[in-house]
Amino acid sequence: QVQLVESGGGLVQPGESLRVSCAASGTIFSINPMGWYRQAPGKQRELVAIKTSGGSPNYSDSVKGRFTISRDIAKNTVYLQMNSLKPEDTAVYYCYAVVVTAFGASPRAYWGQGTQVTVSS
Repeated sequence: QVQLVESGGGLVQPGESLRVSCAASGTIFSINPMGWYRQAPGKQRELVAIKTSGGSPNYSDSVKGRFTISRDIAKNTVYLQMNSLKPEDTAVYYCYAVVVTAFGASPRAYWGQGTQVTVSS
């Protein structure tokens, strides 16, 4: 069994920064890719940023230049540094990972429980 646990959400003012983290635990052989989605009230879940191991990250147009995704492969952890936050960034942020639990096993997608990010003055 694999668990994704997010941390670091909270309430910030517009223009401020926040970093959220997600650590994967359990039986893990490899994780690829790993990233972040978000869901605002009344809206569909959308991709924020995602990164393959050794590859370039992909960002949604709405966060390019403001958010940075990074991974610590050894720690099975992904981070999302969010700068210049805007009220429209308010959402529940979900960690996403495609995990292989053993050599030769099929990859399976996992989601974290979500962490609330609120940007408001």
